Amino acid sequence: MPFVTVTGHRIEVETIEGQRAGAAPIVLLHEGLGSVAMWRDFPAKLAAATGSTVVVYSRYGYGKSSPIAAPHTVDYMHREALEALPALRDALGLAAPIVMGHSDGASIALIHAGAGRWPVKAVIVEAPHVFVEDISVTSIAEAKIAFEQGDLRARLARHHEDVDGAFRGWNDVWLSPAFRGWSIEDYLPGITCPLLAIQGADDEYGTMAQIETIERRVGGPVEKLILPGGHSPHRAQERATLAAIVRFTAAL
Repeated sequence: MPFVTVTGHRIEVETIEGQRAGAAPIVLLHEGLGSVAMWRDFPAKLAAATGSTVVVYSRYGYGKSSPIAAPHTVDYMHREALEALPALRDALGLAAPIVMGHSDGASIALIHAGAGRWPVKAVIVEAPHVFVEDISVTSIAEAKIAFEQGDLRARLARHHEDVDGAFRGWNDVWLSPAFRGWSIEDYLPGITCPLLAIQGADDEYGTMAQIETIERRVGGPVEKLILPGGHSPHRAQERATLAAIVRFTAAL
């Protein structure tokens, strides 16, 4: 597994080469407890289905990337979108990629594209957060109990070298009182490229208000796909998710 140095940290990166000439690369941005490994075989299937080269990486503090040295702050997704992701793109020569994110990764993709500083071909978001909802905080509090009292820690430890740092870095921030006012809605008008928004109808971490806000406020064309199931359509509804992405990217 190759590594690159981004903002002073060793970052785990995997690249799956695509076979369609001229296709924009896709950068995958994982969820709040995700990593390269936790995407499983989805990146390879995405590359095969779209013909695009797919780049997937574990953010600082996750997977095999450098463990976090200090707790995350409320602006951790902003710093990833505005500092780490641009540096990664520079290191890998990704001139105008499609950015696709899941959950926290979707929020990072929206900030990055909405900032308007770096060329982005298109945005794909899955279960995005643009503001904090009670349902999100409730489910994240339940995840804390599952980590401390159930088997969640053991399951995550298979995918993160510093499982406690990875979990606390996400969970502590989301459950902090300061995070209740977090919002990235001001970045949405700056997104003028095509956007595909995918949401599970029974997502335990967010409601349709997230998708509706994106649809109402972005500055470019929006397609949306609502699928049965919960927070991870690329797992629960893999075939439908891939089919939608293939249609969307083929039209770019």
